[in-house]
Amino acid sequence: MYNFLMTCILIVSVLIIIAVMMQPAKTNDALSALSGGADDLFAKQKPRGFEAFMQKVTVVLGVIFFALAMALVYLSSH
Repeated sequence: MYNFLMTCILIVSVLIIIAVMMQPAKTNDALSALSGGADDLFAKQKPRGFEAFMQKVTVVLGVIFFALAMALVYLSSH
């Protein structure tokens, strides 16, 4: 069971990396990244389409990763 959960957590880890890399960039230039994007503070818009989908996928994969990590901790302590 431990080996199965370890394999699952490795697969989910790779999927999280892919999901994060596929998300579109939020900054337009290097100056915005250095200044913290203060000019866009009040220009926030709700993500739509592909960006919203990728955010949801990332959150779901994060929850699955956390649950698998807790299961591995439980199994390794008993």
